[in-house]
Order: sequence, then C-alpha cells, then structure tokens
Amino acid sequence: MDRKRVVIKVGTNVMTNSDNRIVGPILNELVRQIAELYENGYMPVLVSSGSAIAGKEVLGDCIAKDDATRRQIYSSVGQPRMMRHYYSLFHDYGMRCAQILATKRDFDPGKHRENMINCYEGLLNEGIVPIANEDDAVSLTLSMFSDNDELASLVAELINAEALIILTDTDGLFTGHPDDINSRKINEVHHGEKVEQYVQKSRKGEGEGRGGMKSKLKIAKETARKNIPTYIANGKQTNVIVDILNGEKIGTKFYA
Repeated sequence: MDRKRVVIKVGTNVMTNSDNRIVGPILNELVRQIAELYENGYMPVLVSSGSAIAGKEVLGDCIAKDDATRRQIYSSVGQPRMMRHYYSLFHDYGMRCAQILATKRDFDPGKHRENMINCYEGLLNEGIVPIANEDDAVSLTLSMFSDNDELASLVAELINAEALIILTDTDGLFTGHPDDINSRKINEVHHGEKVEQYVQKSRKGEGEGRGGMKSKLKIAKETARKNIPTYIANGKQTNVIVDILNGEKIGTKFYA
C-alpha cells in the first residue's frame, strides 16, 4: 500500500497538566488516533516533546547549576521513560515504534542527511512509527533546533509528507488572546498573508518547552511554502488529528 505520510508534532503543554506532570490519557488518545490513521492508509511520524519534563518528574530538583546541564540531565533520564510509555501504548494497538534522536546538523546536506533519509525510509517501509525528538544530551548551541516545531518541519520536508500537524494547547491562531471574548480564531492563512501581529505573549512563561505561538506561526508558514499544508490545533481536543485529515475545519490551516 502506498501510504500518505503525515508528521504530527505534540508539545509539552499538550501532554502535561497544570502541575507539569504528564497526563497518560492524553498520550493514549494520541496513539489511538495514530493507530486509526494507519488503518486508514496513512503512515504517521510523531515528533514528541516531553523528555525534559518526564526526567524532572523522576529526579525533582537537580543540583546542576547551569540550565544547559540540567536540560541534558532531565532529557537523558526522561527520554527512555517517554519511549517506554509510547512502546507500551503502540504495542496495545498491535503497532511498532522506534526512536530517532537528531541534532540540527543531521539535516545538513551530505552524509548525515543521507543517513537520516535512509533511517526514516527504512522504518516507514516496515510500517514502524518513527518517534523523533532532539538529542538534547549531545546538542550544542550551534546544532540545536529552535524547538521541536522546527524539527517537525525538517522531518516533514525530509520524508515528503503530505501534511504537518502541530498540536498545542490552544485551538489555533487567534486575532487576540485566546481567552479574550472579542478574539476570533483564524481558520485559514494563505501564502503571503500577514498575521504576525496577532501573536500574543504566553501567560505561562517559558515552562519546560521552548516553542510558543510565535515559533509555531513562523514554522507553519515556512513549511507551507515548501508545499506542505500545515495545521496548528488543540492537541487536547478529542479526535483532533483524525478530524483534520478528514477535512473538518479545525484549528488554523496554512495553505501550501
């Protein structure tokens, strides 16, 4: 079967609650939808954040004094924990998954990029769901992604995906703050359309993730320019991924 490829990026704010703890039922719903997509002829790739928060849940406060080292420690501890969650969930649906950790330089032209392509193509051809994340344990400043939104965009381009879905904790891009009664959701953004003025500062501060709506907007527009339709939608909404790919008007769509 010639399957349609789609990249799904899930952020830390989607999978955690107000106490910054990972919510199991949200991960289960995410995997359930991916399994449904697979049954309907799609070949999904998951770009998942959450390793740092998963590590912090286990370790609590870390004695390391600098932010970079703390991030390395939390991510190194949390990444296998995240994969254990995913492996168990995919196994329940009779599916297989694999971990791909990368730095930004792995996407540069040359042997690194060729190796990434070979890895993804091999997994996808075997029907194995790749789960991608930044290799925080070894990433240096020059080889870091701006966030996992950028990683998801690069993966979508690498595998010639038909769509990129960026899941966040809001319903899409709004003309003001999402909680403002006068604010309305922007359903569609077309090529060349200026919407940057609508991006609001986050109420939550930086948290454990790096990507805010400003980053998502930038990445969504860049990915759409690569002829890959991109969506920003609420990952906590039931069946959101399946509904988007079934053509329902959910979230904000950035047209190719």
